[in-house]
Amino acid sequence: MLNRSRRLRTSSAIRNLVAETDLRPRHIIQPYFVQPHPGTSEIASLPGIGRTGVEDTVRQVEQDLKLGLASVLLFGVPDAEAKSPDGASCCDHDGVIPQAVKALKKAFGSDLIVMTDVCLCGYTSHGHCGLVDDEGVVQNDKTLPFLAEMALRHAEAGADVAAPSDMMDGRVTAIRALLDQNGFTQTSILSYAIKHAGAYYGPFREAADSSPKFGDRKTYQMDPRNAREGLRDALLDIKEGADMLMVKPALPNLDLIWRLREAQLAPICAYHVSSEFSSVKAADRLGWVNGDQLMLEHLIAIRRAGADMIVTYAGREAVEKGWIS
Repeated sequence: MLNRSRRLRTSSAIRNLVAETDLRPRHIIQPYFVQPHPGTSEIASLPGIGRTGVEDTVRQVEQDLKLGLASVLLFGVPDAEAKSPDGASCCDHDGVIPQAVKALKKAFGSDLIVMTDVCLCGYTSHGHCGLVDDEGVVQNDKTLPFLAEMALRHAEAGADVAAPSDMMDGRVTAIRALLDQNGFTQTSILSYAIKHAGAYYGPFREAADSSPKFGDRKTYQMDPRNAREGLRDALLDIKEGADMLMVKPALPNLDLIWRLREAQLAPICAYHVSSEFSSVKAADRLGWVNGDQLMLEHLIAIRRAGADMIVTYAGREAVEKGWIS
């Protein structure tokens, strides 16, 4: 007897009934670039995304909440004069991210999940994610106290989740210890557990003004040729106290999302990064692809691979246009 699998594809109702993967607003984390002065600054390489002042961020988040987008990831974009070789302004009590967190929590309370990026690259004058010595070598262990202090400042302001993206060894242990010592035992850590060096981050670096002024990040971000390395480090992050794990970029690492899902039970987040977003936008503008459909297929593939949540610049647009609901 012929097995007619197409019977399960004959109508939208049937296809929806048997669909294995869903995508809802609750799965989406919307990124924000927060600047210390009011207004919105356009980011040419990220269409529809801008740098926003604190009050403008609150207004946009209010609109996002109405759409059902209840999670945000904040990146600080300090002024050039606030940057220094050691990135010490990342630990300011009155820095742009603590200000934004306080404003968002005051406005929305527990209705909004506020996640904050913990990394020095936007605060250092050289653009690297850690302190560097006179030879330009990134100093892993000397960087850890700055990262932990930065996470503490965010927790004090009310952040729900600290998300270290720096890729220094031992930073989860350092952050967890300092948070716990100061009574922030309920603040979660979303560790960038697998983050590959490469060409996927150009628009982000424009947005955050965080490009390295010399060299590259290959000594601390992972080699995309390696799979076991990422899985090993992700499992180490769980042992150090991470509550959730990030895989970045998402589409080139669908295999690692799947393998990580098979290897452990913690929630997995995938970052649909700036070039993944911007390349679709550019091709759509040229008429080469159906951008809306392709972006949705990106996000579905990431969920199907095993991601529980997705950081994506396409989140707001996806809900506004009805791709997801």
